[in-house]
Amino acid sequence: MDAAVRAWLISQLGTDTDLPDLDLRYTRLGTARAVALEVVRERLAALLAAPGTVSVSGVVSVNFSANIAAYERQISSLEAGEPPAPDDPDDPDDLDGDGLDLVYLVERPRR
Repeated sequence: MDAAVRAWLISQLGTDTDLPDLDLRYTRLGTARAVALEVVRERLAALLAAPGTVSVSGVVSVNFSANIAAYERQISSLEAGEPPAPDDPDDPDDLDGDGLDLVYLVERPRR
């Protein structure tokens, strides 16, 4: 794993992430995106296994539903390819290499 991939993983997973663990996962999985997805899915699974809400009457109340939703959004984003990882394969349809695509706008018939 090179420095760019490591920096991208830290930006996705946080600075408290165990770097030797990331190296092992990267060796096993082969891409930074797969590593990030695996780590985020493990974190989501840990949250889902624990109680979603804890409250002690009159003392404290903690709700983890926002954290669960945030992990689900991050998983969806990573699965959609956003943000681009340094080791993502190049788009084979991108012929000139500028990363731009052509979109045709077609008028829809009126009702």
